[in-house]
Amino acid sequence: MGVIEVDRARARGPRLIASRPWADTVLDDAVTALGRGYLEPAIPALVATRGDPEVRALRVEALARAAVGLTGGIEALLSRDRVNPDLWLWLGRTRVEEAWEIKPDVRARAVQADRLRLFHQAMESARAPLLAAARLMPADPAPWVALLWLALGLERPRAEKDHLWDEAARRHRTLFAAHLARLITLSPGWGGTSQEMLDFARYAGSHAPDRDPLAALVPLAYFEHVAGERSGRSRAWSSFEVQREITSAAGRWHQARGVRAHPRALEAHNAFGAAFYLADMRRPARGHLSRTEGRFSALPWSHLGDPEKEFHKARARLNVVTSG
Repeated sequence: MGVIEVDRARARGPRLIASRPWADTVLDDAVTALGRGYLEPAIPALVATRGDPEVRALRVEALARAAVGLTGGIEALLSRDRVNPDLWLWLGRTRVEEAWEIKPDVRARAVQADRLRLFHQAMESARAPLLAAARLMPADPAPWVALLWLALGLERPRAEKDHLWDEAARRHRTLFAAHLARLITLSPGWGGTSQEMLDFARYAGSHAPDRDPLAALVPLAYFEHVAGERSGRSRAWSSFEVQREITSAAGRWHQARGVRAHPRALEAHNAFGAAFYLADMRRPARGHLSRTEGRFSALPWSHLGDPEKEFHKARARLNVVTSG
């Protein structure tokens, strides 16, 4: 690349990386391989996480989304190794993600009865492999996280959702993935209330260990609250009380430089960065978005429109330069 090309690249800013809000080269490689139809690199990527619930939950979620349409290949791998909990977990979570892909728009259910039936069948097909994974690794919370999303999609009774949350939390009380699933379960858009959801987010964030990004549940809860109001870019973001609460939550989460980052740190920076951006608090917004490494997450940007466009727009308006 010549000098002119380098200067042009710098002017465009850091490359944006869609739907990969993590700093995990092993996961990057496995997801890339899946995009080319190669399943094998995902197996050691999952096996290596058996002692780390946070990394395991993140990787199985990402690998499942990357494997949508490839469940036949996972089933073929399972036919040769029926006692591998990683394969059962991956198959179950991928079926959950495949089901979400065909979920009909709620406004069109009256004319999409067949598609709704197919969605329910697809989602229900994930239950057996997830329960198999749970039996093979009883201490693993990841199957229970996937079952939380299954119960959400099938609109199961609240008692069942509470039970699944208890199972996940009992195995790892601060698991970010489980807390996010619980937050959405409690949200107004899924039959909950803003008050219960916000209380949950506040409690989780205030009781999180040092350097744990659960504090990011607070801005995420406000995004869900605004979505429940169906008011677009709500005036809630200009509320002094909301701004103060998000600032306080961000202050509780301190990602020290030089210390191994939490697997969900980039998602938390996206959440805080987006919230401060909407609140027109430019300095903290720029600080968080500069630490996303150009990697954006679907949440919360999807609440504003196309995630990539909204993320890029925010960074451009704030003149963000990515830091390490």
